[in-house]
Amino acid sequence: MGDLPARRPRVLTIAGSDSGGGAGIQADLKTFSALGVFGMTAVTAVTVQNTLGVSGYEAISPGVVADQIIAVVSDIGVDAAKTGMLASAAIVEAVAQAVSNAGVPNLVVDPVFVSKHGHRLLEEDAVSGLRDRILPLATLVTPNLPEAAGLAGFDVTSRDLMEDAAEVILAIGPNAVLVKGGHLEGSTSSDDLFFDGDRMQWLSAERIDTPNTHGTGCTLSSSIAAYLSRGDDLLDAVRKGKAFVTGAIRGAFALGGGIGPVDHLWGTTPSNETTD
Repeated sequence: MGDLPARRPRVLTIAGSDSGGGAGIQADLKTFSALGVFGMTAVTAVTVQNTLGVSGYEAISPGVVADQIIAVVSDIGVDAAKTGMLASAAIVEAVAQAVSNAGVPNLVVDPVFVSKHGHRLLEEDAVSGLRDRILPLATLVTPNLPEAAGLAGFDVTSRDLMEDAAEVILAIGPNAVLVKGGHLEGSTSSDDLFFDGDRMQWLSAERIDTPNTHGTGCTLSSSIAAYLSRGDDLLDAVRKGKAFVTGAIRGAFALGGGIGPVDHLWGTTPSNETTD
């Protein structure tokens, strides 16, 4: 998927662990490996989940989360990072301080509120901290429509409202916003909106009919972070990340009895092999 620089880029995911392997740090590490970058983790929570849903989680202590970030940055170095599940207000604050103090570059924020099954993964009192402390540090924030509504303060149910939400969220402080339109009713394509204050651009891809979409948001944000670590311009990284996750959704497969995962390794699996 393109030539890599002589030194392997280093990307950190600050997110929760998915015991089912389809989302969270597991999805991020698979994506990093598929894109040829070296992945590292700061685990924020350990979830108990499978394809049927999240039955519980235990948050890691905020100090340990921050210490993981500092340990990685101070020794190995970080070219880009992403956040996923942050769980609590205390973890949000700890991550904000550690990322800011360490000068972590190219931060992609996936503002995870709920799981694919509708289970809450961010405590309600942590949303304001995410908005006020994490978003101003972000190179890019990637909300879906419910998350955009939570950040902007109004329902986001149309393309026009996506544009309004992008403007409101950008004013909070990130360098750019990608409002994901996967929840748009009646759309025959997958349309996302990129806005950085100068460019407001719609990015379209085919809408793939599959029930197996677990890990799409994690995969998109981690692929964008990977491309940023490789030196891509932000909009190019977003375009490439969207193409990567589209391929992963196209290769999605059924595991378990619920929502199966996308295929993070779709570009590396030989065509004569199956995932069954």
